[in-house]
Amino acid sequence: MRRKKLALAAGFCLAFLLGTLLNLLCVPGFDHHQQQLQNGVTPVPLIAASRQGKGSSQDLLKQLQERYKEVIRYREHQAPVSATVRLLLRPLERRLMDLAQRSSENVHKPENSKSSIPDLSPVSPLSSKIDVSLRPPLLSCQDITNGSNVRYLGSGYTKAVYKLVLNDTVSVALKSVDFGGHDIQNCVQLYRNLEDCYRLASFKIVKEMILLQRLQHPNILQLYGYCYQDSNDISDTLTTITELGSPLEMIQLLQSSWEDRFRICLSLVRLLHYLAHSPLGSITLLDFRPRQFVIVDGELKVTDLDDASMDGTSCSSNADCFMEFPARNFTLQCSVEGKCQNMNEKRNLYNAYRFFFTYLLPHSAPSSLRPLLDSIVNATGELRWGIDETLAQFEKILYMYKNGLYLPNITHAPMAEYKQVADISIAEEDYRCWPSYHHNGCLLSVFNINEAIKICESHSQCQAFVWTNQTTWTGRQLVFFKAGSRNLVPDIDKITYLKLTS
Repeated sequence: MRRKKLALAAGFCLAFLLGTLLNLLCVPGFDHHQQQLQNGVTPVPLIAASRQGKGSSQDLLKQLQERYKEVIRYREHQAPVSATVRLLLRPLERRLMDLAQRSSENVHKPENSKSSIPDLSPVSPLSSKIDVSLRPPLLSCQDITNGSNVRYLGSGYTKAVYKLVLNDTVSVALKSVDFGGHDIQNCVQLYRNLEDCYRLASFKIVKEMILLQRLQHPNILQLYGYCYQDSNDISDTLTTITELGSPLEMIQLLQSSWEDRFRICLSLVRLLHYLAHSPLGSITLLDFRPRQFVIVDGELKVTDLDDASMDGTSCSSNADCFMEFPARNFTLQCSVEGKCQNMNEKRNLYNAYRFFFTYLLPHSAPSSLRPLLDSIVNATGELRWGIDETLAQFEKILYMYKNGLYLPNITHAPMAEYKQVADISIAEEDYRCWPSYHHNGCLLSVFNINEAIKICESHSQCQAFVWTNQTTWTGRQLVFFKAGSRNLVPDIDKITYLKLTS
C-alpha cells in the first residue's frame, strides 16, 4: 500500500514537472534586441488575437481589423487624375536592374491579390498575406541574402532601418518592425500577445509600401522590393528594400550654400504640389518633421509615409475647420459639400514654412532675390497662398537664378586687370568664406566671369580665382577664390585669373 502511494506521488510530481516544462516551452518568446535583418514587417494575416475572453484581446483584434481595412483602402482607392498630374508621374529608376545582374527567374513573384476584403470576424482568422505588390519588385529575399556590409542605422517608434550593400556597389535601406521599439513593447505590455502586436505594427509598413508604389515622384523615396520570411516564431514577417538617403541635418544645411538650401526647399514644394494633386487625392503628412525626410543626390525625399493621410475633414461650419499649430492657429472654409477646403494642402504648406522656409530660404540669398523670398515666407506663414502659387513663385526664382536675371543691369567696371592663364590652377593659398562649397577654402558658384570678378573684388583676401570645369545642379560654374598665386600648377581644363593691379 505504501509503495502504491509512493508510486502515485511520484507519477503526480512527474506529470506536474512535464506540464510545467511544456507550458514554458509553449510561451511565445520576445526578442528585445534590435531587429535582425530577416525580421520584418508583417503586412497581413490577421491570425486572431489570443481569445481568452478578455476585453483587451478584443480591443487588439478591433485595432487589427481597422488597420487592415485602412491598408486595403489605400491599395484600392482611385481618384481622378488631371492631365497636369500625369505629367508629374515618372517611372522608377532602372539603375538597380543593371546592378543586380539577376536573371528574371530570381525575381520574387507576388501572390495573386484578392479584390474583396476578407472576413475579419473572430471566427474566421486570416492566414494569408496581403498582396502589397502593384508591380514586379526589382529586389527580393535573394538579394538580401547575397548582400554584404549590413549596418544598423537607427530606429523610430515602430521601425528599424539598416544599410545593405548590393554587388559591392549600390547601397540600399532595409526597413522592418523593431521588436525592441516602443510600438511593440507598449502593445505587448498591454495585451500580452507578441504575434498580434507585431501584426498591428507591421500594417504601418504595409501602408507605407503601398503608398511608395502608388505615389511615383522624384521627391518620394523609391521602393525597390520586399522580402517575406518567417522569423522570431512569427510567420510571414516582412522587410522592405528602399532607396538609401542621408539623414536631413538642419545644422549642416544652415552652413551650406544658399543654392543648396534653395534646392531643398524647391524639392519640398514640388513634393507638396504632387501630394495635393496625387492619384489618391490630396494627401497630408501628419507626422511632418525634418527627420521624415532624407537627401539623395542633393534632392529632398520623403521617406516615412506610414502617417500620411488622404482623408478629408468633414464639417458643418467653418468652426469645424480649425487647424492648431504651436505658434498660431487657422480656421479654413467649410465647403457646401461638407469638407474643409484644402486642409491637407494647407497643413503641409504651413509645416513646410515653419520647419524649412523660415530657416533655409532668406539667409545669404542674392540681394535682388530677397524681396521675392520674403514674400514666399510671409505668404506661406499666413497661408495666403496655396501650393500652386507657392510652386509658381519658386520656379520663377529658379529661372531668374539660373539665367542670371538677378544680376544688376548696369555694367560693372573692374577695379583691377586680370590675366587669364589656361590649363593652370593654384595649389593651396586658400582662404575661407561663407557660405562655401569647400570647408577649408572659398568655392562659390557664379553665373559668368563678371560675377566672379565682382566677388573677388568684394573679398579683401582675393588675389586670383580658378575657373573650374565643375558646375552646380543649376548649371552655374564653380570658382575657387585664392589669396595668392605663387603656387601655379598644371591642371587641364582649368583657367586661372590673376589679379595684376589693385
